[in-house]
Formats: sequence, C-alpha cells, structure tokens
Amino acid sequence: MNRRYLLVVLAFVLIAASVLTYLIQTGERGLGRQARPTRSLGVIQLDATKIKNLGWDAKGLDVVFNYAASLSTDSFMIITDAQRVGAFGDLSKPYSIHSIRKPLLSALFGQKLASPTNKLRLDATLLELGIDDAPISLTELQRQTTVRHLLHSVSGINHPAAAWGSLQADIDRRLGHTENQLGTIWAYNNWDYNALTTVFENTTGSEVAEAFDIGIAQPVGMQDFERSAVSYTFDPQQSEHRAAMFKMSLRDLARIGNLYLNRGLAGRQHILEENWTSLITSDFTEIGLGGLRGGHGYLWWIPSPETGLPEGTFWAWGLGNQALIVIPEWNTIVIHQSDTIEFLKRFISLISSEKMTGEEAIEQLILSCREAATRETEYCIEHRFISRCEFKQLISLVVAARE
Repeated sequence: MNRRYLLVVLAFVLIAASVLTYLIQTGERGLGRQARPTRSLGVIQLDATKIKNLGWDAKGLDVVFNYAASLSTDSFMIITDAQRVGAFGDLSKPYSIHSIRKPLLSALFGQKLASPTNKLRLDATLLELGIDDAPISLTELQRQTTVRHLLHSVSGINHPAAAWGSLQADIDRRLGHTENQLGTIWAYNNWDYNALTTVFENTTGSEVAEAFDIGIAQPVGMQDFERSAVSYTFDPQQSEHRAAMFKMSLRDLARIGNLYLNRGLAGRQHILEENWTSLITSDFTEIGLGGLRGGHGYLWWIPSPETGLPEGTFWAWGLGNQALIVIPEWNTIVIHQSDTIEFLKRFISLISSEKMTGEEAIEQLILSCREAATRETEYCIEHRFISRCEFKQLISLVVAARE
C-alpha cells in the first residue's frame, strides 16, 4: 500500500511539474503538427435539416468530426437545445477528468449555497473556519484569506500542494516566496483548490463524494457516477489538504453542462445558487494567457474573443484536453474526453527509467508518433497525447461550423 501510494504521488508530481509546465508555458513549440491517421469512429449525427435548424452547418460538422477522428479522442459530443447534434465513442465510460475536478468542486459550493441549511459563507476567512496547513503553517495575514479568494485563485499563498498540477515555476514567478496582499495576484494554484476541499468538508460535514452524489449527481439524473469514482491524492509531507479526484463519463459531464445552461435548475429545483452561473462570466480575473484561457472565474476558464466563441462562454479543462464547454448564446454544450492512462505509463517510464526530464519525455512521445514506423501503432492511433495546438484547432473548427 505504501509503495502504491508513493507511486501515485510521484505520478501526479511528475505530471504537474513536467507535463503542464511544458504544455502551457511552451505551447509545445509546434510539435502538435504531425501526420495523423484517421480512425473509423461510428459518428452519429442528426440529419442535415435538423442540424441546420439548430444553427449548424452539416458540412462544417463533418469537418469537425473527421478532424476529431484523426486525434486520439475517445468520446466527443455536441449538444444544442438538448438535442445530440453529433457524437462518437462510449458515452457511458468514465475517464479520469483530471483538473475538471476543480469546476466540479466549484459546483458543490454553488449547490450548498442554494441549500436552506447552508453553513458556507464566501466571505468567511480561513482563521474563522479553523483552517491552517502543515508542515508549513499559514501566516496571520494568509489566514485572512476568504473562501471567495480561493474560488478566484487569488489567495497569493505559495505552499506545496498534493497533485500540484499548478505550474510550480509559474506560481513561483507570480507569487514569489513571501506574503502577498490578499486578492491581488492570480495563480493557477492547487493549494487554493485543495484548501477549498478542506473548507467544504469541514464546514458541511460531508465528504466530496457523498455531497456530489446527493446534491448534484442524483438530482440531475447522472447514470454512471458512483461515489467510488471520487478518490483523494494526499501528500502529508507537502500539505495537510487533500485533492479530490474524479472519474466521469461523457454523458454525465453533459448533465453538468446542461445544469449550467439552465442556470442551476434541474426541473423546477434550484440545484445551484441562483446567480452562480452568471458569476462565472461576470466576476472573473483577466489572466493574460489569451486564447481559450483569457480569464478564470470560480474555477472555470473564460475564452478570449479572438477564439470566436461568443461572450458568456465558459469551460472546464483537464490533462489530455478533457473539456466541458458551456456556450449559453448557442444553447450548446461541447464535451471532449481522452483516456490518458497509456500516455502516462510511457511518460512516467521515460522519466523514471530513462532519466529524461519532463520536457524531453513529452517531446519524445510526440515526435515518436510522427515517424512512419510508429505512426500506425495502436498507441499512436488510439492513445497518444492530444496536444494543445490540436485541441485549439478542434475548437476553431467547431466555431467555423456554426452558422
């Protein structure tokens, strides 16, 4: 058990420090541009007339799905006006959704705020809530951090964190290693998100799995979610706060998207606090990354106008370009999933056995699938890592298919 625990911790540390830093900070230096074999995926689409009536161009959607077939995407779906415009893959199979866990945690806060028995307060401080950290304690100033600061990723606290997929080099650059004025500096900081998990569980008396099942999964009619799909990554040598990790199927992720499209309503029941959805796109931080990551609010990403996505769009992202995109102006949800297991096996092996750096490992994995001898292997066709450049192109094609 101890060995397995250490391997899990190592895997997340390696992924966080190497994969995310490399992908987001360097943009893969164009390595996503590679020859791609096309798979036969059994795409199911509405007929051309229905597609047009829902505001889409049928030929444009053919381009979208043909491009997705050239990636290692495992499941993909576009829903408009509650109709499945097009989809492929096993929509019922749960995959690790990695950092999409964060918007799901945000949803739990929105759900509890809608409850008549709510005990959560967004202006409550860590001091008031009895939240500290170990082995490194918080300072007096840091304990004045509020729940809202954590939801905005502006605590300014640079502490080690479990599953630190938070670009440590970027955090160090943004926050340094001293106290920061609360609410003034944004950083994609897993310490904030893990502390939110502790705040939620301590305040409500419910673990994330139970609360999500009762408060969200059951009311919206999830079909595949089980409480065992939530697990924790915990490294007490780094921090006392745990990361709650999720597995989820595409059709259940779609129900989350639909909940937000309906402004927190499931039927006539308010699942989320009434203005929770509007807060995401009205009370967010401009973070300067541009493109699909122009802003960040309540743990959701806000795309910049140059993406072509309409104002009011927000989306959730996870390693391997797991994505849940909510587009209220189009009354549309776009969901994308890929299984990262085989990629991570190879990535971790290259680091642990071949002593490569994270950047060297991911470059080798990307470049290996450009070679004629390996391009047609099962790994390169079905499991290779979908690069940020490729995902950006996929979303551009989705935008182009909108009439």
